Formats: sequence, C-alpha cells, structure tokens
Amino acid sequence: MTLIVHHLNNSRSQRILWMLEELGLPYEIKHYQRDAKTMLAPPELKRVHPLGKSPMLEDDGRIVIETGAICEYLVEKADGKLGPPAHRDAALRYRQWLHYAEGSMMPPLLVMLVVNRIPLLGKTAAKRIQPMIDVHLDYVESELAQRPWFAGDEMTAADIMMSFPLEAAMSRAGLDASRPATVAWVEKVHARPAYRTALAKGGPYAYA
Repeated sequence: MTLIVHHLNNSRSQRILWMLEELGLPYEIKHYQRDAKTMLAPPELKRVHPLGKSPMLEDDGRIVIETGAICEYLVEKADGKLGPPAHRDAALRYRQWLHYAEGSMMPPLLVMLVVNRIPLLGKTAAKRIQPMIDVHLDYVESELAQRPWFAGDEMTAADIMMSFPLEAAMSRAGLDASRPATVAWVEKVHARPAYRTALAKGGPYAYA
C-alpha cells in the first residue's frame, strides 16, 4: 500500500514530504488547510487521529504521529537510508539533533511566534525571548562550522528534522548572515532537487 501523508500547509509535515522524496518512496498527499484567522488545523484531521495534528503518516492502516518518530519509521522502511552513520560519535550526533529540533529548539521559536502576534506587549516579550533563541543559534553555528551536515559528512534524517526550526529562525528569530555556516546550510538544503520537488507538491510554505 502507498504511504499517505496527512499534510497541513505551513507546517512541520513539509519535512516528511522532503524526506520521502530523498528516499524515493512512493506516497500520496492528503492536503489540509489551516483556518485563515486562527491558523489552527481543521477538524478533519481529528478523524484521522484524536490529536488532530500534522504530520501524520498512514501506512496500511497504521497511523504514525510525531515528526521525529515518522522520520525514524521511514529510515527503517528504507533499510537505513538517511539513518545514523556507522561511526559511534556521528551516530550520537545524529540522535542528538534528531531530538534537539523539537525538544529544545522549537519551543522558544513557538513562543516567539505567539508573542509577535500580541499588540504592544509582544515586542517587549520578544526582546526577552530572543537571547534564549540566540543561545541555540550560536550553538548550531558552532557545530555547522565544523562539518557540512549535522551528523557528519553526509545528510541524514537529523538534517531533515533541523530544517523547520532553522527556517522558522530565519523567518522570525534573527538567523541571518552573522551566522554564515547556518545560513549556508539552509541554502544548501533549499537547493536540493528533492526539497524543491517536495515543496512543489506540498504547496505554499512560509518558511522556504
């Protein structure tokens, strides 16, 4: 059975489309649109899974949620492609970045998104949050200055996971030319044919 991605516009699920293109696995997309006013996912997603969140991957009746878990599922399905490198240190870096993307980096970026929508007080709150984000951006820059990809010499699922927070940081949280290794990494990702194909299939995406 063909894999089905339950894909929400302007969301983390764009990473899953990119990963599937890199892996060369056949898949279908079921598109869902955010509410134009609230930016929330539509209720139709709850018919697929009680949480009503995207991405969701459907495989022969099995529903897999959480972007990192879906990435690991796809690595297994593709016999290890884009998975952890053989060298132990590189494998540890792979696991770290795979979980760091959502566990450490996305929370302050999400807070920044919310406070930027609050009139007046939002700007004051954003000034307090930016230093927290800068710590993450400096850390990422120091790591990418040492190697071309997050785990090592080759792209892995860890890079796919890190794409969304870094694109979000470019959009709203101060990632610019002052961190050249990180910006170069984002540009390298955006130039990949599989990324461009996934973007065309996924539809409008605010962070590309």
